[in-house]
Amino acid sequence: MGGAVSAGEDNDDLIDNLKEAQYIRTDRVEQAFRAIDRGDYYLDGYRDNAYKDLAWKHGNIHLSAPCIYSEVMEALKLQQGLSFLNLGSGTGYLSTMVGLIIGPFGVNHGVELHKDVVEYAKQRLDDFIKNSDSFDRFEFCEPHFVVGNCLEISSDSHQYDRIYCGAGVQKDHENYMKILLKVGGILVMPIEDQLTQITRTGQSSWESKNILAVSFAPLVPQSRTDGCKPEAVVLPPLSVRSLQDLARIYIRRTLRNLTNEEQPARNNTQRAPQKRKRRRCRRRRRINTYVFVGNQLIPQPMDSEEDECIEEESKEEEQEKDIEPVKPEEPRVNHLRDKILSLPLPESLKAYLLYYREK
Repeated sequence: MGGAVSAGEDNDDLIDNLKEAQYIRTDRVEQAFRAIDRGDYYLDGYRDNAYKDLAWKHGNIHLSAPCIYSEVMEALKLQQGLSFLNLGSGTGYLSTMVGLIIGPFGVNHGVELHKDVVEYAKQRLDDFIKNSDSFDRFEFCEPHFVVGNCLEISSDSHQYDRIYCGAGVQKDHENYMKILLKVGGILVMPIEDQLTQITRTGQSSWESKNILAVSFAPLVPQSRTDGCKPEAVVLPPLSVRSLQDLARIYIRRTLRNLTNEEQPARNNTQRAPQKRKRRRCRRRRRINTYVFVGNQLIPQPMDSEEDECIEEESKEEEQEKDIEPVKPEEPRVNHLRDKILSLPLPESLKAYLLYYREK
């Protein structure tokens, strides 16, 4: 599933294309997508495909197409302080973006069937916290992942404000998913080849809205061949932050606000449009279909009209290069880190405020 927008050269380029095609429509969703480089969730040797609007699968590791994640993030209508449950959390890519929006006083849980994928997600999360400057530019709700079948969640589990299921849901499992949702909450999941937004309006009332046609692999039911009752999935507890952790959050917030006031020009998160965007506007009108054959993604052939379009765009691109070369962007400075390191504090306290990040 995918191919609704043309490929980008890097993460920002991909986000520009998703914005132009109206898959990304709000600033907070755009900021989250720009903060998390999709390529960081690909295995070495496969990153060249990271910025195409295509799903990717290798073994048990799977990423949906960027256009799908965009629609999901917009449909969830995320806000600070909400609780979020990701059923089929996979690599943790979506959960990490959600964590940037719901902030440190939210709840961010994920359930994933495959243990090796949970380990992969934890590695990607650890790398983001230790190495990404985006961690210092946002207040973050760290995801917590558990291994298990999301159809076997304990019946006494707490409910959530927002839920996403990343696998196809059969009609007979729809009510099971709804029970996990708080009144006023939003559930986004694929049902019968339609990505659907469900809002719980009361104890027994719901509103549903189809978002777009999709094709997802179905949820895997727990095997009951031995006649034994499957082990229930216990979700992470709703914990209260310590006073020490709260102090770190508020100190970092205060220092971040100070650096934002001192450096107002850098707060513009919108990228300046580039002239080559006219080329991409024309290309995004086509939608290719891709199918999985084993672990390979096979595209259907393009027609002649699309080939002509690409040739025209190549000429236009050459003309634009002759008119005005694109200036490389200056590397971003981590002002919060610099501010913390300049404080007259013990080194151990500075390290704590930096979450022991080395860069």
